[in-house]
Amino acid sequence: MRTTTLNAVRNLGILAHVDAGKTTLTERVLFATGTTYKRGEVHDGTTVTDFDPQERDRGITIFAAAVSCTWDGHRINLIDTPGHVDFSDEVERALRVLDGAVAVFDGVAGVEPQSESVWRQADRHGVPRIAFVNKLDRAGADLDHAVESIRTRLHTVPFVVQLPIGAEDGFTGVVDLVRMRALTWEDSFEESPVPETLMAEAQRRRRLLEETVAELHPDALEEFFTGGLSDETLRKALRELTRQGAGTVVLCGSAYRNRGVEPLLDAVIAYLPSPVDVPPVRGVDGQERRPDPDEPFAALVFKVNATPNGRLTYVRVYSGTLHKGETVSVAGRAERIGRILRVQADRHTPVDQAVAGDIVALVGLKSARTGTTLCAPTAPLLLEPPVSADPVVSVAVETKTSADNARLTEALAHLVDEDPSLQVRTDPETGQTVLSGLGELHLEVAVEKARTNHRIEITMGRPRVSYRETLAAGVTGFVYRHVKQDGGSGQFAHIVITTEPLETGFEFRSAVTGGRVPQEFVRAVEQGCRDALGEGPLGHPVTGLRVTLTDGSTHVKDSSEMAFRTAGRLGLREALKAGAMTLLEPIAEVTVTVPDDYLGGVLGDLAARRGRILGSAARTGTTVVTASVPLAEMFGYVTRLRSRTQGRGSFTSRPTGYAPA
Repeated sequence: MRTTTLNAVRNLGILAHVDAGKTTLTERVLFATGTTYKRGEVHDGTTVTDFDPQERDRGITIFAAAVSCTWDGHRINLIDTPGHVDFSDEVERALRVLDGAVAVFDGVAGVEPQSESVWRQADRHGVPRIAFVNKLDRAGADLDHAVESIRTRLHTVPFVVQLPIGAEDGFTGVVDLVRMRALTWEDSFEESPVPETLMAEAQRRRRLLEETVAELHPDALEEFFTGGLSDETLRKALRELTRQGAGTVVLCGSAYRNRGVEPLLDAVIAYLPSPVDVPPVRGVDGQERRPDPDEPFAALVFKVNATPNGRLTYVRVYSGTLHKGETVSVAGRAERIGRILRVQADRHTPVDQAVAGDIVALVGLKSARTGTTLCAPTAPLLLEPPVSADPVVSVAVETKTSADNARLTEALAHLVDEDPSLQVRTDPETGQTVLSGLGELHLEVAVEKARTNHRIEITMGRPRVSYRETLAAGVTGFVYRHVKQDGGSGQFAHIVITTEPLETGFEFRSAVTGGRVPQEFVRAVEQGCRDALGEGPLGHPVTGLRVTLTDGSTHVKDSSEMAFRTAGRLGLREALKAGAMTLLEPIAEVTVTVPDDYLGGVLGDLAARRGRILGSAARTGTTVVTASVPLAEMFGYVTRLRSRTQGRGSFTSRPTGYAPA
């Protein structure tokens, strides 16, 4: 396989807010490409990618699922990602290995809170996107409204390349503004000339599209002033602008009614990058590997899954070729690849090799974890792993009988192995086992998975949030001496530090002059200070702190890096006690959609939960309220909201950071 074949590969994800229609769109893609012969439905629990029993019971995507299909001679490796904020880490890990993405938006709601969050995640990874405005067959759907929300909330330039034919129940197709053809899906998919009744509007929108592209693309601008853009120039400019991240091609349709899927697949091929269009992957030491099957092998693990048939390790191959039975280096250890599988959600097809650009599952790896680099033993490489979010909610978990404690430990170890955003620890005061995650639903799903897979009865305590503490007022010139003499060489370290509040994170500086503290001891002091951040005077991790080492002294025999690291740890703890600390609690941005009749009660309930109203927007018969609420007050809110609105209210939330408690 050579570069020409790699040009025919697309690795993309489906991103969106919960219930925007990602999974339904994925099912229609599989049906349109001939991968499946029956359209799966979320409400029937018959979808390919939502194959986990919990996903089918809850009707939402929980775990990122990979599938492969072919379209127009191209292979598409597609990952359907979760839309619920509690599973944003699944999206983060998927985006780390993708070359492009399709962002799905609700034609009625436009950009919703989690749409914005996943868009920002894709921005951080530099993943080019195209947008698909879904559900245009619904009452109140409006493409122009959705496009304007994309422009204003996501701060991108939308290139609208389609015009809807009909509206709401009468939505039957689209006008392709690039080729100026009508595409309809009434009885079957048909291509025809643009109807006379829509020609004037289509020409106006085509001209607007050309103007928008010409403003951003120099070659297109030159041609635009000589009489307008040709179809070929417009396609080329759209492809280049999309891959540069300068704008977003916008298409529309109704995935549920199977309208708009084929042009979307054409747009994926035309505008999103192949593995050869993205920069070479770079190791932490600066080494680069090009997407070439002849380069040394390198791949990144982005997901681990324990199945009844064995442990599956999902990888993105960045360079080289991997053969079945070959030995690779896994975190410095040599391991043999048992099998290579082409992934179809929970079904797999064995293949003999995987090449650069592939996304496959491997069987036989024991020590690989999420974020582990696999490489050729003769050409070592270390890729930067995906970053996991810090847990914000914790629950105590225990078994009903002590005989199951060993099985609980094993079950929790499997959970953490599969999902790095989960953490398990033992509370030193109570001796309880504490499971921490990104939200209430995240923990519920994890515990239910442990119950089902390991067949043990597990009880959960009430969720608790993870507090932080920060410095409100620091101290200047705080002196700390660490002196220990108990026979033989002793320990001596003398430091003078100043602490100051910082907006976020931790920063260490050295202002020592004259070499009074050697550089290796300065680094030891910094490491000691970082050790002290795990627990502050109030018993919680410390953030928002700057420490400056201003002076110190050493002993010719007794000073060592260990002594100065100890001085840094103990000295900062004492300095924090001498200053003033503030407790921080996690805050969530909550978006509540409520019928107008129940608005007063919902606003009163948010106020009782210490919520701060940020804004509201009226829609037909409903109001969308946005509020900032302490996360600790949100436990059980879904039940309360349903009871107050007779089941008609809904809400979404996403963590926005910490604020003083």
